Amino acid sequence: MGAYQYVAIDPRGKERKGVLEGDTPRQVRSALRERDLIPVEVTEVEGKRGATGQRHSLARGVSALDLALMTRQLATLSRAGLPLEEALQAVSEQSEKPRMTSILLGVRAKVLEGHTLAAGLEDFPNAFPIVYRATIAAGEQAGRLDMVLERLAEYTEARHTLRQKVSHAMIYPIVLTGLAMTIITLMLVYVVPKVVGVFESTGQTLPLLTRGLIAVSSFLQSYWWLLIAGAVIGVIGIRRLFRQEAPQRALHRRLLQLPLIGRVTRGLNTARFTRTLSILSSSGVPVLEALNISASVVTNLPMRDAVEEATVRVREGGAIGASLSRSKLFPPMSIHLISSGEASGELDNMLERTASHQENEMDGLLSTMLSVLEPALIIFMGLIVLAIVMAILLPIFQLNQLIA
Repeated sequence: MGAYQYVAIDPRGKERKGVLEGDTPRQVRSALRERDLIPVEVTEVEGKRGATGQRHSLARGVSALDLALMTRQLATLSRAGLPLEEALQAVSEQSEKPRMTSILLGVRAKVLEGHTLAAGLEDFPNAFPIVYRATIAAGEQAGRLDMVLERLAEYTEARHTLRQKVSHAMIYPIVLTGLAMTIITLMLVYVVPKVVGVFESTGQTLPLLTRGLIAVSSFLQSYWWLLIAGAVIGVIGIRRLFRQEAPQRALHRRLLQLPLIGRVTRGLNTARFTRTLSILSSSGVPVLEALNISASVVTNLPMRDAVEEATVRVREGGAIGASLSRSKLFPPMSIHLISSGEASGELDNMLERTASHQENEMDGLLSTMLSVLEPALIIFMGLIVLAIVMAILLPIFQLNQLIA
């Protein structure tokens, strides 16, 4: 039995979309007619067809929140002893996202055909990362799928939490900067010309600050479209430039050299790497394969290269901690914890402890940066407003002196 997406028309003439299970498209069409629906299109749910353009909605990935929620529900049902196909059916019915429901029913159809859960997930590579699929495969081979699902649920939830912390830390500064720049622009375009125009009619020589403000205001009024076009072209050009590996690698290397940004970059990538390696290693994935997969989650290219080079040394018999330490890109504390875990035979626990340490450290560092950034932005914007006010007041003071 497979899963089929359908488009049908109800008796009121409204279009209806959904997913039904059936052995053939004809059976699904018959089921739709029994529901007083006129079938328009019935297609089998299959993630790999997205590459040919037939399944665009399923070729896209799913959000970290949806993946974490789905994994937690599946782990709970699996731990309760529910058969895998029934658990997938229950989670698909629980999901409020039609695309998630389609994906889960597609996976369930593959499982009902006798394939493993990992094989079903491979049909949707954009929805389930390679880390996820490799962990599931290792859990099924070891006969510990319920335990692996629990660990995956914790992993996906931790990844989602880390992303939320980073994104939430940036929301306030972005909103504050955008609002302040909007207010300043409106002042320069609409308020300043009317106020300063009064002083120009007096014929006196205006202060340098006032003349500079008039020049900026006139430029914005006359060439605002040029600024917008330049900003759009600049953004597109920068994005295309950094899609190339050489400029992107140079940028990532430069980020690691910056005092504070480099520390955050190292910390976030180390937390992501060690958390992934921990979940893979504790699930029974071979070390070399786990290192290769964990390297793919490192977003900083020099650090990813360091992991790949360390993998080669581990393949030749080297230790993970010593191999990673050669690059001098990973925090010393993390290296010491990993080396200690290898020496004591508790690598899985030490990897998890390393990931937790880095996540807690980054949480504190981001909170500190945000507490410093907020007043700094307020002071900076206040200085700009002060400059505008002074540019307007200076001619008034000068005029008063002339009258006196």
